[in-house]
Amino acid sequence: MKHAASVIFRTVIILLAGITIGMLINGQGYVARRVAGKYKIDSALRYIKQHYVDTVNADTIEVKAISKVLEELDPHSVYLPKQLAQSVHERLEGRFNGIGIEYVLLRDTMFITQVYPGSPAAKAGIINGDRVITVNYKKASGLKLGTDSINHLIRGTVGNKVEMSVMHLESKKVNRYMLARGHVPLSSLDAAYQLTPLAGYIKLSKFATTTDSDFRASLTDLQKRGVKKLIVDLRGNRGGYLDAATALADEFLIKDKLIVYTQGAHESRVNYYSSNSGLFQEGKVAVLIDEYSASASEIVAGALQDLDRAVIVGRRSYGKGLVQQQFSFDDGSALNLTVARYYTPSGRSIQKSYKNGVEDYRNEINNRQQKGELTSANKNMVDSTFKTHAYYTQAGRKVYGGGGIMPDIFVPEDTTANIKLIGELAHAQIFTAYVIDHLQPSLSKYPTQQSFIKQFNVTDGQLDDFLLYASQTIKEMDSTEIRQARPHLKQYIKAFAARFKWGDNAYFEVMNLDDNGIRKALAAIN
Repeated sequence: MKHAASVIFRTVIILLAGITIGMLINGQGYVARRVAGKYKIDSALRYIKQHYVDTVNADTIEVKAISKVLEELDPHSVYLPKQLAQSVHERLEGRFNGIGIEYVLLRDTMFITQVYPGSPAAKAGIINGDRVITVNYKKASGLKLGTDSINHLIRGTVGNKVEMSVMHLESKKVNRYMLARGHVPLSSLDAAYQLTPLAGYIKLSKFATTTDSDFRASLTDLQKRGVKKLIVDLRGNRGGYLDAATALADEFLIKDKLIVYTQGAHESRVNYYSSNSGLFQEGKVAVLIDEYSASASEIVAGALQDLDRAVIVGRRSYGKGLVQQQFSFDDGSALNLTVARYYTPSGRSIQKSYKNGVEDYRNEINNRQQKGELTSANKNMVDSTFKTHAYYTQAGRKVYGGGGIMPDIFVPEDTTANIKLIGELAHAQIFTAYVIDHLQPSLSKYPTQQSFIKQFNVTDGQLDDFLLYASQTIKEMDSTEIRQARPHLKQYIKAFAARFKWGDNAYFEVMNLDDNGIRKALAAIN
């Protein structure tokens, strides 16, 4: 069955040819004409279901057929299975249905690591570090415990009840709660805080329906504290809704400035202009980008660069200049289909080439790394794309299209921060587990986030203890990597401890303490 599904397109082609030829030979011209008409794929799939020699899974065949067809179009037109389509929708709608917790499985036991503000769990009094005893009267421990089974228990229809009993770390008291699942908000902001008396920092993880309202709330708070300059961090932000991107760019622009326009073979040109309702039309702005800043992030960076409204700091962005529209199927799955290209105010299309196929397209950032583009400012300009696609900003500065947004100020990649070991430790949730097992008592000594950030430092002894702790899960750790990663490991331990106690804002404030990109951005707006 698996083999039959994997060769479906060869089967489709053979069937189309065989049926057409066979039916014509047999004088059944009507059937031959129908198969060769507008609905070849539908007809071929129907014949496979009805006449193929072996039993095949029709859904699998259809998914493979759709995916293969989309792959021939562009790398961003994709089929989304029901669960993935729902996950994407929730992420961009800025909420999900559940009780509002994050957790880690530690020694086959469930521990709460984050409680979302305003969620059912937060309202009930559940806190970080609580050990979960039962969920829906089932033990939240044991060798067979897995994230899929837990997620099935705690997420679902709004209003439905979830039983949860937890043990608080300090009191050792077990409390039982009946939690009604609700709409749990997901902020678009990772962090927003004051860097200096005059400069603020806001990091956005995505462009969702709540992005502009989240941004305005954080910016208003920063302005009340005296912020008059701003760093907007879009590094790693892979995009989201077009309208959310234009709304964010609008915050920095005076009225009637062209932010972006879209156009496609079946989509007339649509211009998006600023409205004069922005909260930050005058202060200096720096936008941080990197090779993973894509789509909506590039719309914002491209618009503010073309209009000479912000200085762009970092590395060349991803290069995704295609607009997708989602078309849903009855079973909850969906089709993300590219319907237009977007263009920056100067007329740039920043979509990188995909003429060599999907695999080459997806490896393009690795190719940049191998060519030294991520560590050398000069090597950024070696790509011939940037020599042949020149445009001009509002003030007459030369900018380039055809493969991402080129920053005004280059920041090389910190290769020592991208050591494989760090990724393995984070993926295995070792940092969070270590905080739960070894650092919780220490955290109680610090009454505020700022006191912790200023006073707490991971000692050499604690790092050695952490590495011993990690070796119980990751059996083989390269000694050279450990030596190179030691300063970063200390920073990650501190950052995860801050997140555990005070949330994402504290995590990023710790991670940004020695960030070269932020230093250069601050220098650019001072």
